[in-house]
Amino acid sequence: MSNPSRENVIAALRTIFDPEIPVNIYDLGLIYQLDVDQDGKVSIRMTLTAPACPVAETFPGTVESRLHEVPGVTDVRVELVWDPPWTRDRIPEEVKLRLGLL
Repeated sequence: MSNPSRENVIAALRTIFDPEIPVNIYDLGLIYQLDVDQDGKVSIRMTLTAPACPVAETFPGTVESRLHEVPGVTDVRVELVWDPPWTRDRIPEEVKLRLGLL
């Protein structure tokens, strides 16, 4: 089995959508750090749009499950962090434009 590429992991992250904003979690800027090593281990530091988000308890598990489907991924660690807090400034301009935020 080949090692997973960073691009394939990002593609998988782009299939997971925030429950409140119709944008995937990668383009929304919720992924703060993404590491993929040669052994297929994926490590992610991510946040949510708000600490009181209704999926805060389950969303890291959703991300982990989805990434385990990527060919070559052997292990996934998802750490949910709140610092720095997420703001709309983390959304790329092209996504803001698509959402009508510009």
